[in-house]
Amino acid sequence: MSGPSVIDKIRADLAELVGKKVKIRANKGRRQVMEAEGVIESIYPNIFVIKLSEDHALSRVTYSYTDVLTETVELRVDNKRIGLGA
Repeated sequence: MSGPSVIDKIRADLAELVGKKVKIRANKGRRQVMEAEGVIESIYPNIFVIKLSEDHALSRVTYSYTDVLTETVELRVDNKRIGLGA
């Protein structure tokens, strides 16, 4: 295998954005879509944590890097999309 994988690139992109405000659009299945704003709080080897703004019912959400890869979760920073299509 030559070079980093796509997951490693997504992880590196998100690592640079820790502490920055992001817009989230997450497909929750059965035609349910969650849209929110929050801050990337921390990243881990397999997941990342987003602290949502205070006007949302949940305080934190976690997603895997494959959620970004498969476009189940779409993240935007300053109207720039993060992930595979970025």
